[in-house]
Amino acid sequence: MLGTLNGALEVRQVRLDPDAIAAEVVGAHEVREGLPVLREIRIRYRLRVPAAARETVDRALARHQDKCPTAASLKGAVEVSWTAEIEEV
Repeated sequence: MLGTLNGALEVRQVRLDPDAIAAEVVGAHEVREGLPVLREIRIRYRLRVPAAARETVDRALARHQDKCPTAASLKGAVEVSWTAEIEEV
């Protein structure tokens, strides 16, 4: 999803340096019939964005999960959620 978000920002003319966009991802598993199964993925984005681009960044964040091929592949099987810590520079 990080790649999808970064692509969505670039399409909107918001280009971030590699050190200005990051994600921390945690997966949660449960055991079903003796088999560990992924049930949830939580993503925490850390973004440093130009203050003038904040509204654009918020719109890209709101839509990026719906456009992500990985999130679409997991839909219905694995819950995917995200939060974002945004610093305006």
